[in-house]
Amino acid sequence: MGPKHGFCDFGFAKIDTDRKRRKGFAEVVYCPGKTKEHLKKICLGLIKHKEDLLLTRLEKENLLYLKRAIPKLKYNPTAKIAYLLQKKKQVKKGLVLVLSAGTADIPVAEEAAITLEVMGNRVERVYDVGVAGVHRLFSHMELLRKARVIVIVAGMEAALASLVSGLVSAPIVAVPTSCGYGASFGGLSSLLTMLNSCSPGIGVVNIDNGFGAGFLTSLINN
Repeated sequence: MGPKHGFCDFGFAKIDTDRKRRKGFAEVVYCPGKTKEHLKKICLGLIKHKEDLLLTRLEKENLLYLKRAIPKLKYNPTAKIAYLLQKKKQVKKGLVLVLSAGTADIPVAEEAAITLEVMGNRVERVYDVGVAGVHRLFSHMELLRKARVIVIVAGMEAALASLVSGLVSAPIVAVPTSCGYGASFGGLSSLLTMLNSCSPGIGVVNIDNGFGAGFLTSLINN
């Protein structure tokens, strides 16, 4: 089936060519579990229909393969995100702030930040400001109060989302990460901490889901 039906059927994949009209951005490609040949066909199909490309969790080996066919593909190795925009986005006025509690949380924070930038948001980053040294956070209070939306990425006990929410009026999109020792249960303890926050105005996405946080935050900022 062609784009007039809202999708293109490749057999192994059905590209949603109607996604941008419904959601404001083209279909995003989650790379794990897909062969490099399938990734190439999906990307070329999206380009053919003049869609932007955003590929999440893309390993370097598959990137090198894709760049032979799509040499202009850009890549952030920390976030493992590749992207190609058909035209430059008009940057939204509202400031989005991305915070990470620790340095180990940066890959997930960068996944959120790059997603936001690709979708046309003005983004600033403040990393390694977790509650173990809370004075590091307080040195950024002016920036915190300027943000329209704040993304908070935290593992371990994940208390940063509650703390920041109690200090600002902006909505918080919280991302629990799988960083932590055994009792963190791969991020489950962080997820439950964020879900059980007593501070109102916090929405929580799934463990390590930087992309989901970035997408949701962009919708809020828009």
